[in-house]
Amino acid sequence: MLLVGLMAGANGTRAGGTEKPARTPILVELFTSEGCSSCPPADELLRKMDSSQPVTGAQLIVLSEHVDYWDHDGWKDPYSATWVTQRQDGYCRALRVEAPYTPQMIVDGEAVVNLTNSRQMSDVFEKAVAATKVPVAIDAVTIDGATVRGHVQAEEAAGKGGDVYVAVALDHVESQVRAGENNGRHLTHTAVVESLKKLGKVKAGSAFDQSFELKLKTVPDRTNLRVVAFVQEPSEGKVLGAALQKPLQ
Repeated sequence: MLLVGLMAGANGTRAGGTEKPARTPILVELFTSEGCSSCPPADELLRKMDSSQPVTGAQLIVLSEHVDYWDHDGWKDPYSATWVTQRQDGYCRALRVEAPYTPQMIVDGEAVVNLTNSRQMSDVFEKAVAATKVPVAIDAVTIDGATVRGHVQAEEAAGKGGDVYVAVALDHVESQVRAGENNGRHLTHTAVVESLKKLGKVKAGSAFDQSFELKLKTVPDRTNLRVVAFVQEPSEGKVLGAALQKPLQ
């Protein structure tokens, strides 16, 4: 089912009711850093997941989230952010992971992928494909300078409901690293999150329908942006549904 192979190398450790869609949307979050020498193979795996969509019956919606706890080690990752580290900390608490590390891949908010174990990876995606998802849609996306606006809809969520998020990410970026563990390497990243915002909540028995506005650090190339919306149970819980629009035209 999963057509990617095993990844070589160890992980770096931290220093410090509706119709089922034809393809099940699966949110794949990679916590990574340009300061970690174990991360480039995982960055490349994420790129291949995004471009080749190797999981039968799935739409892999990938996000590259750059932590900041490697920034002290000689190279400040230009895409790192404290909120990303805090999000990963939340996942570690929710999933009972002893400590954050990079690279760390989390699927639909409920499973940590072992990037050196193809059988476990396949099992994780097989379970995610079979899950029933909340339908989510993004439309009316516009860009005005560094401001991205749009509209998100999500159908009612069962159980305890969920938080609705929207992320704006850079479709493709490259870096020439000049210090730290990856000194001298030319790195490529896919779907690098620039901004993540919680829009509100979708509750059992009611749908969500709301416009959004996100401000980016710089004026972007609109053809190099993608927008991802997803519904997630509180406190970095299970992802109930997701949608992607890329690249923007």
